[in-house]
Amino acid sequence: MTDLDQRLPPSPAGSVLRRAAPALLVYAGVRALGVAVLAVWGAAAGKSPHTLLSARWDSLWYTRVAEHGYGWEVTLPDGSVHSNLAFFPLLPWLERLVSAVSPLSYADAGLVVSWVASLFAAAGIFAVADHVYGRRAGICATALWAVLPVGVVQSMAYSESLFTALAAWSLYAVLRERWVTAGVLASLAGLTRPVGAAVVAAIWAAAAVRMYRGRRADRRMLLGVVLAPLGAAAYVLWVGRRTGGGLFGYLDVQAGWGNGFDFGYAFVRFIGEKFTSVPGALAGLGLIVGVGLVVWLYVLCVRREQPLPLLVYCGIVVVLALCAAGYFGSKPRLLMPAFPLLLPVAVALARLRTSRSALVLGGVAVASAVYGAFWLHGSGPP
Repeated sequence: MTDLDQRLPPSPAGSVLRRAAPALLVYAGVRALGVAVLAVWGAAAGKSPHTLLSARWDSLWYTRVAEHGYGWEVTLPDGSVHSNLAFFPLLPWLERLVSAVSPLSYADAGLVVSWVASLFAAAGIFAVADHVYGRRAGICATALWAVLPVGVVQSMAYSESLFTALAAWSLYAVLRERWVTAGVLASLAGLTRPVGAAVVAAIWAAAAVRMYRGRRADRRMLLGVVLAPLGAAAYVLWVGRRTGGGLFGYLDVQAGWGNGFDFGYAFVRFIGEKFTSVPGALAGLGLIVGVGLVVWLYVLCVRREQPLPLLVYCGIVVVLALCAAGYFGSKPRLLMPAFPLLLPVAVALARLRTSRSALVLGGVAVASAVYGAFWLHGSGPP
């Protein structure tokens, strides 16, 4: 395991990507399988896979921001207001850029951005896992991220892939003590999703430990620490000024969507309400097992002494996902950027023979592809 006090030799991005080539091939194969199964299912159901991936739920909101800018909102029958100010701007900015330099529509540009970002996310996850546990664990970690039950979101015009790419490479930069790079990427992550705060906290924690251990705070470290929160801060302050809500303007926007941080009270109540019928009770038990699995994996991360930046980042992502009110069906995809949770499993798979780990991952990949197609043809990831 890497010690933050240890001086590390340079690791050019090109060499990291070359080293990640097998992991990227595995990742691309898994995602291609998921899209293929979705296409077959869609043909049987009479639904367009393209529409499912590019023009449902949040994808539509991002496309509208790219096309019309901010200021569009919907008032629901109960009086709540859904404003597109809830959606951070980096993905729609990139959609607008890609559409401007190509014949693609904003929706198709969103797909291109997401697919390219998912490859960079996979490479970033490999880089972190390879740095901490070795190449085999890096390949397994990348494959595990690809075969998540909600992995199909990585192929949608959503911001999860873009955010995970920026977060993973920022964390890798922190582990390599590339402070300015880490700060710039963290700032961009903060322009992508509200959970960008987790990347900022990871950088600040690493810097604090470095200073606590007696290392001098050089200018590059201080610059990285200062740069990290600028993206999120700029957008939140802009929203506050636009809405007239000041520092709490963005929270007011989220409240209109029914989102907020309540320490998990609403989620616990949601699970409890499941136990009013037999089918509901089974779903409730499944949710309890799922939450227990997430907590257990995080405990394993702590016991295996993962580097502090990974623990801080992952812990905050998990807490924000599980303890937020509203849109309980979205929690699996909100947990998707918490890739350090996968590292203990990746290490265990890396210790198996290649044929055995491939068999396990192949079986899970098929199940993930089928579940992803079922999910998008049903309730999906709101």
